[in-house]
Amino acid sequence: MDFRQLERFLAVVDHGGFHRAAEVLYVAQPSLSQSIKQLERELGEALFHRAGRGVVLTEAGRELVGPARAAVHALGLAVESVGAVRGLRSGRLEITAMPSQAIAPLAGVISRFTAYYPGVRVVVRAGATADQVVEAVRTGRTELGLLAGVRLADRPGVGLHPVARQRFVVVAPAAGPFRTGARVGPADLSGLRVIAGQTGTGMRAVVDELIESGAGLTIAVETEHREAILPMVLAGSGIAVLTESWREISERSGAVVADLDPPFHLEVAYASHADGLGPAARAFLQLATDREGRSVG
Repeated sequence: MDFRQLERFLAVVDHGGFHRAAEVLYVAQPSLSQSIKQLERELGEALFHRAGRGVVLTEAGRELVGPARAAVHALGLAVESVGAVRGLRSGRLEITAMPSQAIAPLAGVISRFTAYYPGVRVVVRAGATADQVVEAVRTGRTELGLLAGVRLADRPGVGLHPVARQRFVVVAPAAGPFRTGARVGPADLSGLRVIAGQTGTGMRAVVDELIESGAGLTIAVETEHREAILPMVLAGSGIAVLTESWREISERSGAVVADLDPPFHLEVAYASHADGLGPAARAFLQLATDREGRSVG
């Protein structure tokens, strides 16, 4: 059993099949299949059941996932530590981020990081909810995550590093009931239709809290595609509750942005793997927390 076999096994797990895993790894599918067959022969157990074009883990396969991630993570740290003597002139850093946080604060930190370390490739993966981001970091799929929530509790297996606090705002069409800069309370939202994010996102938590507090809001649209919310607002499908990071682009697009009163806030934090970080991830996290807040946890 070698590192490459485990890496390929995890790629099949994470991408749900051999075809997509081969594309991601840039290897021929027969080569990937042969690596998995060799691993199964060495272990004496089948790791996957074939199900149409996809695969399902066997019991033995499920048992291997955790140790395989730990082994790949540990070896990756070792390789990166050796490479650190070159002053981070090369390497790869993977980060899983929620969509809004990928705009701010992540984009700004990446810009500064790549200016310092132009030889390190930064790969940003998508996590729709805080739970998805934490799971990606905890299981070793990525070293760092960027997540947000109305309340951020401690998560087993990861360290949290708060970096920002963003205020929620109401985004409405120009022909809507508010003017830019107005202060909007729950009573002002009565009878309005809202475009909401999926359960597990900060924006959805605020909408749910407003409804529970007596605001007469009706969820007209629920979407996982955050980039579609502003166009739907502009088209008149409803209002939206978004973070302050959307203010500038919303106003430039012709929408009206009003402040919630009383305010709701989104807590933003980086998540790191509990077993340690490689040099590139450490440098990135140091840059992010030095600039935007104090690292804790």
